[in-house]
Amino acid sequence: MSEELQAIAPGEVLRAAINLGNRALAREEDDELHGVTPALAKRLAEEIGKPVEFVVYDGAGKTFNDAGKDHWDVGFLAIDSERAKTVSFTRPYKEIIATYAARDDSSVQSVEEADKPGTRILVGNGSAYDLYLTKTLEHAELIRAKDPGESFAMFLQGEGDLVGGVLQSLQRAFPEGCGVRILPGRITSVQQAMVLPYHDADRIAALDAFVERAIADGFVEANN
Repeated sequence: MSEELQAIAPGEVLRAAINLGNRALAREEDDELHGVTPALAKRLAEEIGKPVEFVVYDGAGKTFNDAGKDHWDVGFLAIDSERAKTVSFTRPYKEIIATYAARDDSSVQSVEEADKPGTRILVGNGSAYDLYLTKTLEHAELIRAKDPGESFAMFLQGEGDLVGGVLQSLQRAFPEGCGVRILPGRITSVQQAMVLPYHDADRIAALDAFVERAIADGFVEANN
C-alpha cells in the first residue's frame, strides 16, 4: 500500500462523499447504500485499512460546494474544467447519459428541439448537465432547483417546460404512464471520476491507479 493512498484518509476513517441525486451511481435501499460509488468507497477503505464513513448528499453541486471544508476525504463527481480548478480528478470510471423529460402534451419531441426562446428548463443546481447547459444554451432559460430531486418535484407541480437529468434518474422519477416522457437523444455524456477535494499530484496519481485497478479487474462493471 502506497503512502500516498494512505494519506488520502488522515483520520481514523475514510470519509467518502456519496451523491444520491444520481441513481446511476448510488441509491439507498433498506437503509443501506448500493451502487458503484459506495462499492468503490468500501474497496478503497479496505485497501487503506480503515473503516468507511459515508457523507451523503442529494446533489453533485452540494458535494462540490463542500470541497475544501474538510467534510470529506474522497468523492465522486462528473469531470468538469471549472470544478478541476478546485478538486482533482482521476480517470473516468463510468460514462452516463443526461437528457430531458417533457410532458406528454409538449411540442418538444427531441433534445435537439429544446433550445428555443421561451423554453424553461429545470435542472439541479451545480449538476454536470447544469454546468454543460450553462455553457451551451443560446435561447432557452435555465431554472435551477437546489438538487435533482427538487427539480423533478417542481416539474411534476407544473413548473418549467422541460427537466434535465441523468437518464436512470429520470426513468425512476417519471415511470411510463405518468404523463411525462423521456426525450430521445442526449444533452451530453458525462464522465464520472473519483475526486480529491484539493490538488496533490502524488495522491491523485495513487487514487487514479486505484481506479485503474478497479476497472481492469472488472470490479466497476460488476457493481454497475
